[in-house]
Amino acid sequence: MHLLSSLIHVDKTAKPAVYLQIANQLMSLIRNGTLSPGYRLVSSRQLAELLNVHRRTIVQAYDELLAQGWLESHAGNGTFVAGHMPEIAPESLSEQYINAQKPIEKAGFEFSPFPDLDRPVLKSSTGLHLDDGFPDPRLAPLEELSRAYRSQILTGNSYSRLGYGDTYGSLWLRQELSSYLNETRGLKTTINNILIVRGTIMGLYLVSTGLLQKDDYAAVAETGWAGANSNFVQAGARLITIPVDSHGIDLDYLEQICRKKPLRLLYVTSHHHYPTTVALRADRRITLLQLSERYGFMIFEDDYDYDFHYQSKPLLPLVSADNAGMVLYCGSFTKAVSPAFRVGYLVGPANVIAHLAQLRRIIDRQGDTMLENALAELLQNGVIQRHLRKSLRVYKQRRDFFCEMMKSELGNYVDFQIPDGGMAVWTKFDGNIDLASLSEKALKNDLYFSNGSAHGPGNFTRLGFASSNLEELEKCVGILAKLMKVG
Repeated sequence: MHLLSSLIHVDKTAKPAVYLQIANQLMSLIRNGTLSPGYRLVSSRQLAELLNVHRRTIVQAYDELLAQGWLESHAGNGTFVAGHMPEIAPESLSEQYINAQKPIEKAGFEFSPFPDLDRPVLKSSTGLHLDDGFPDPRLAPLEELSRAYRSQILTGNSYSRLGYGDTYGSLWLRQELSSYLNETRGLKTTINNILIVRGTIMGLYLVSTGLLQKDDYAAVAETGWAGANSNFVQAGARLITIPVDSHGIDLDYLEQICRKKPLRLLYVTSHHHYPTTVALRADRRITLLQLSERYGFMIFEDDYDYDFHYQSKPLLPLVSADNAGMVLYCGSFTKAVSPAFRVGYLVGPANVIAHLAQLRRIIDRQGDTMLENALAELLQNGVIQRHLRKSLRVYKQRRDFFCEMMKSELGNYVDFQIPDGGMAVWTKFDGNIDLASLSEKALKNDLYFSNGSAHGPGNFTRLGFASSNLEELEKCVGILAKLMKVG
């Protein structure tokens, strides 16, 4: 009796019911071998007196463990630890060993880490930010989206709307996207050419896992997006880096690679190269498609911010001129609405999309049908299109204001070209400026910007202007100017 009274502790102020506290502690004593198979427990009346609780509480605890198979009752003889429990010899552990073992923090088994995935997650809690090129959610059509989402939840056949859906994604959204992409990007798609994904990163994962084999060669830009590179490495591919100049990737260098090695895939951000924002020149676009067809490598075209081009109409994507079925085209609503809404699309030949839809099923049975249908409604009603036209005007104004402020206030410290499109300015800082130190000092002044380490060598970083209004941009530049002048 003394054993259980010293081992079981009841906290009547705690959230879990008292009978569950007792049951869980008895379970732990059985699991660690303190109470061995066949051990006879004291009566419910006796244990209630020992723990100063009502007898019904102990009866509930015993009944719970009887139902789960931890205890067994012998009529007229009492309650016992179940005889089928394995015999566990309790160990006498030193205090040092007990403190060292923290299963909630460290697993008892070994596993291999992923060094290529060890990179910081972009998130900012500061009041001011010159981010990687994110949209301003204050401009997003949130009221319209909210109404459409509510409508999807409350109207129509609830069994079909709230049940399992197609692994391709919402049929309605694929229909609307097919029309929208054909009209705005010169594509010739049907619903069978579109797979709905949770953003470009999921499209990359599906393509890398479903279409790359171990030791396949994948080409990426010398200065590019680490998120894409990580997916290819994770799939076991060998990365080949291609130089980039003011007109995009160097296709002469790419062809030299193709003559020597069986290239399987090329990842490209043709409209606004990430991170530099330069567009792939028209002649290179034609040449790239020819090289792809000649050497048999697929192109993953990441068109992450197609709608935001300020100098002229957006350049049509490579896939619009693809006559050989070599291009997989990926975009999302991340830049159009907000990164929080994880809806994107992967476009490609119907047989490839069917193949990847099968793979998608085992990692994400389906997407957010409610959200996908809500976005379909906004596309059908023209809300997204109107929002994009408005955002384009606002972001162009912010780009012009920000670049003018940079020239007048930071001209002695930075060098940049006004981007034709996108949401960030690719900026080179004076070699005497320590970007890492400057970024840390800015954080202390409630301003976030990337220290450039993710973009490779050189004193470069992306300064996003789209997510801040004019007043906020002026404050950002003012803080940078003050910090750099102080040194």
